Amino acid sequence: MGIASEMRSVAAGAALLALAGCSNSGARDQIKAVGSSTVYPFAAAVVEQFVNKNPQFKSPVIEQNGTGAGFKLFCAGVGVNHPDIINASRRMKPTEYADCAKNGVGEVIEVQIGLDGIAFAESRAGLKLALSTADIYEALAARPYGRLQTARTWRDVNPELPDEPIKVYGPPSTSGTRDALAELVMTKGCDSDPAMKALAKSDKDKHKRLCTTVREDGAYIDAGENDNLIVQKIEGDPKAVGVFGYSFLEENKDLLIGNTMDGIVPTYASISDFSYPGARPLYIYVKAAHAKAIPGIRAFMAEFASAWGQDGYLRRRGMVIAPAHVQAASSAIVRDMTPLDPAALG
Repeated sequence: MGIASEMRSVAAGAALLALAGCSNSGARDQIKAVGSSTVYPFAAAVVEQFVNKNPQFKSPVIEQNGTGAGFKLFCAGVGVNHPDIINASRRMKPTEYADCAKNGVGEVIEVQIGLDGIAFAESRAGLKLALSTADIYEALAARPYGRLQTARTWRDVNPELPDEPIKVYGPPSTSGTRDALAELVMTKGCDSDPAMKALAKSDKDKHKRLCTTVREDGAYIDAGENDNLIVQKIEGDPKAVGVFGYSFLEENKDLLIGNTMDGIVPTYASISDFSYPGARPLYIYVKAAHAKAIPGIRAFMAEFASAWGQDGYLRRRGMVIAPAHVQAASSAIVRDMTPLDPAALG
């Protein structure tokens, strides 16, 4: 073991001792979670049942600050001043795991809790846009295909679309939904151009910059981490489009309609079988050191596992249920508290 590794181990050990004493000192005796606004409603539902079934534990505190910002908080260190859990609308990046390791976080437990989709939606009195991933890329990219962004209306992007201004309310750069928008939708649209697809091999960084950087001239409006606010914005503006997790569309289907993407409507079935381009898994990550010291974490994770099946209450809250083999693997991870192998992150 090198000196740096030894120092990290010592730091983690000291923090674990501090954690172990927290229940005696009263420093923190309740779970703290941060992260995704998409996962928040599901985590909140689990909290409600967890408290009902486990009155000996205090109610967990959950903050909505976005997946990216959540990982920064989660990976900043181990100890009572740092969160125990992050709710994530995308998978942890290798660079984020490296930050966790650098800051002495130690073992991290990764649990896939279900599926979701990045929904494009509008008011039922809206434009009824039928979009392709290429349309979305060309409408939202800062420099589509490396060219100056000149599109002001949807018709500028595609002559079959209406001559109405591009106005899209979406999540900020700290959001996992924004990351998924970039990776699942915009990059696919960008790569519809052969030159851009070739660029991915010759200059990966330039390809990422041109394919995923969102314009900042007002056509894309950062609406913050509260997806309910985006719902309200597009409900009141028939010419606007919103981007958020599918569960928010499902909860507001009497007010909103989902836009097709590459001819596929965002539905439970199209997300479940990944035919919808914006389908994605959802996760929670837990610090193994905290699970040994903060009261209730293991019971909280067990409550999550009890809720994500076909008959569980998370489906009724709008979650798309993961395939049976994923559920089985996730349940085994929760049961055994199996740490993540960082090699699996790529």
